[in-house]
Amino acid sequence: MSGVLDAIVAAKELEVEALLRTPVAAQGSHLPRRNMASSLRRAEGEPLRLIAENKRRSPSAGALSVALSTPDRVARYAESGAAMVSVLCDEEFFGGSWDDVALARRALASIGSSIPVLAKEFILHERQLFEARACGADAVLLIARISGKKALGELHARARSLGIESLVEVVTEEELEWALDARAEVIGVNARDLDTLVMDPERAARVLEAIPPACVPVHLSGLKGPGDVARIAGTRAHAALVGETLMREDDPRVLLAALVAATQT
Repeated sequence: MSGVLDAIVAAKELEVEALLRTPVAAQGSHLPRRNMASSLRRAEGEPLRLIAENKRRSPSAGALSVALSTPDRVARYAESGAAMVSVLCDEEFFGGSWDDVALARRALASIGSSIPVLAKEFILHERQLFEARACGADAVLLIARISGKKALGELHARARSLGIESLVEVVTEEELEWALDARAEVIGVNARDLDTLVMDPERAARVLEAIPPACVPVHLSGLKGPGDVARIAGTRAHAALVGETLMREDDPRVLLAALVAATQT
C-alpha cells in the first residue's frame, strides 16, 4: 500500500487501539438482519440494483453536501429506489461515524423500509465487527487490499459468526482469488485504485467478468449519470454503488430516480 490508503490505514490502526479500550454497546445487536445478498442479487432481465452512499467528504472528491442529515438522506435514498444504503464510518477522511450507521438504521425503520445498511469502514480488527453489529449494520465492507489474504478469510468468517454479511472489495484478479478463497458471496470491484485514486474502468470490467456466477458481483466507483448506470446494467454486475454523484446533490431524489430508471436492461 502507498499514498492515501497507507495514510488511512495508519490512522485506522490508532482508532482501533482506542476502540479496543472501549466497551461494545449493545444498542443494535438484537435487531433482525436484512439480507444483503438477496437484496442485491438480480435474475436475468431484472434491473441493476443501486447502492446509495452517505458520506460528507472523500480524499478524491473533497467536501460534499451536508445539507441533509444522515437520517433524512438515507430515507430519501430508500424512497427513491435504492436497494441498499452504504454509510461511511471513517471520520478523519470521510466525515462519517459509527453513529451515522445507527442513525441510518433507525431512519429506515421509521419509514418502514427493509433495505439493508452497509457499514463502510476500513476493517482491520474483529472489534470493528462488533461495533458494526452494535450499530445495527446488516453488512460490513471488507477491503482485500488492507487486510491481506489470511486476515480477509478470518474477518469474513468472524462477521458471518456474528450474523453480519460482508461485501468484499477487490481491485485486481489476485484480490478476487483471495475473496473466493474466503468464500465471499458478495464481491465488489472498485474501478478506482485505492493506492493512486486513479480510475481504470477497463480493469474493473475485466475483474468483474471473472467473478463466478454463484456470487453477487457489484461495481464500485465512477458512476456519474444515467448513461454510466445503463452501461453497468448491461454487464454481469448485479448491483452498483453510487456515492459522490449523489452526495453532490443537496436533495438526491431527482437524480437517484433518474439513475434507477436507467437500471433497466
